[in-house]
Amino acid sequence: QREPGMMLLIGMAITVAFVASWANTLTSFELEFWWELAALIAVMLLGHWLEMKAIADAGSALDALAKLLPDEAEIVDADGTRMVALSELKVGDTVLVRPGSRVPADGEITEGQADLDESMVTGESKPVSRVAGDRVVAGTVATDNAIRVHIDAVGDETALAGIQRLVAEAQNSRSRAQVLADRAAAWLFYVAVSAAVITVIAWSAFGDTEQAVVRTVAVLVIACPHALGLAIPLVVSISTGLAAENGILVKDRLALEEMRNIDIVLFDKTGTLTMGAHKVQDMFARDGDVDRMLDLAAAVESSSEHPLARAILAAARNRTTVPEATDFRAMSGIGAEAKVGDSTIAVGGPALIRERSLTIGEDIESETAPWIDRGASVLYVVEDAEVIGAISLEDQIRPESLEAVRQLQKQGVSVAMITGDAEQVATAVGRELGIDLVLSEVLPEQKHAKVSQLQSEGLKVAMVGDGVNDAPALAMADVGIAIGAGTEVAIESAGLVLASDDPRGVVAIRRLSEASYSKMVQNLVWATGYNVVAIPLAAGVLAWAGIVLGPAPGAALMSASTVIVALNAQFLRRLELKSGA
Repeated sequence: QREPGMMLLIGMAITVAFVASWANTLTSFELEFWWELAALIAVMLLGHWLEMKAIADAGSALDALAKLLPDEAEIVDADGTRMVALSELKVGDTVLVRPGSRVPADGEITEGQADLDESMVTGESKPVSRVAGDRVVAGTVATDNAIRVHIDAVGDETALAGIQRLVAEAQNSRSRAQVLADRAAAWLFYVAVSAAVITVIAWSAFGDTEQAVVRTVAVLVIACPHALGLAIPLVVSISTGLAAENGILVKDRLALEEMRNIDIVLFDKTGTLTMGAHKVQDMFARDGDVDRMLDLAAAVESSSEHPLARAILAAARNRTTVPEATDFRAMSGIGAEAKVGDSTIAVGGPALIRERSLTIGEDIESETAPWIDRGASVLYVVEDAEVIGAISLEDQIRPESLEAVRQLQKQGVSVAMITGDAEQVATAVGRELGIDLVLSEVLPEQKHAKVSQLQSEGLKVAMVGDGVNDAPALAMADVGIAIGAGTEVAIESAGLVLASDDPRGVVAIRRLSEASYSKMVQNLVWATGYNVVAIPLAAGVLAWAGIVLGPAPGAALMSASTVIVALNAQFLRRLELKSGA
């Protein structure tokens, strides 16, 4: 659907000026302003160049992402290592990433350990330690040691390529404000043409043909919605690029705009506000020797793959050397048992105590009661049929979660938490973080119904989850935010994706939403508002007082408005998101 735009107005203005001057050259028509026409075209070209430069600078986020990839990769094969072009890299290859070099493609570390700078992907400035078995993504930098990486994704299949696609799509997407700007530009065309026609008729009626032509050209030039055409796209490009630089991937532009109107942010607990992995929190040994009890438990659990077993083993390795165990036996739903030295050691929860009819003892019961009340998992350590102590394990709250909650509440946004955990566990986490509303014992398939319930109360809801079992709720919410950009489900179900696991990114999204919307409104007001004064002056309404606006000054003023809009949008780059992300 074709609609009149700014170039049509400019073309009409130049045509009228050219025809009038040409007529003066060929006939006795006494009106000539070749110099004004040349100045008009020069100023218009300068304004257009400034516009294109501003848009090109705003799109630099995509160029920066493209530059993250190295030109070559060092492949490891039977003959040693060799350099190949990045385009020759294939899935299944193993590459050597030396200190200071960038990872050429997505894959898994097979050998070595290094601190990787992932700031260009996640926005997190602190290097992250990666060891054998961990995944790494293209574009990240090995800062201290060399690693070998088995490649499992290349080219358009890498996470970096996915980020590039999201940034490009977001920059090309239309916002509500853009629709408004397009309508305003169309209306401004008709207003300008109407004003020009009235100007011709009025000045001709007064018998001044020269002024009729000059005033008409000035009206057509001054009304060109150059600034209006730049007002929204430039803010969109800059804000999307700024988001990408800070680990915020904008899939749906409208979701970013809507974030400023959110009343309540609903966080999924596990993996979002918490680490999603248990850690040893408290220990109690009946004889007071906590290290010995932990050693015995870790020896048994060293052969187990259970998440709680790995947590106990990690805690023991940080404190002492774990002894060897033999005759390991896993008891499904009960615990595990093995021989450590001359003793038979068993580790398990209440089911182990009930199955073996053991007595815990008042001292251990009194010590573990507060652990149980706050929802911790409690494992008992049994040595030769006697309970010698207990260990509590809890899903650790992310250090950044408390700041994220407080920042949102400071902005007037309520914070809620939804989880499938028992009420006592959820309440303990909610109390520690100061959360306004805790929804516990909610099954994954019920989460979207909870979102709908909040919406039915008149609230604008943002849902933050890991994008796996939260997909329906992410899609149902007014704004869906997937935290951690590792799954396709996250990208498909959410309008916004946080590349890192830091919940403070939600605060950054809201701050960016408010700032970018404010810039859009400011630009729209300026781009349309100055015409209220400029068009009447160009038409010669105040000619009787000696105040007129010629074509060349009109072109300069119109271009100046374009520059003002561009500069105003550039101020968005000063927005500090790191304090909230």
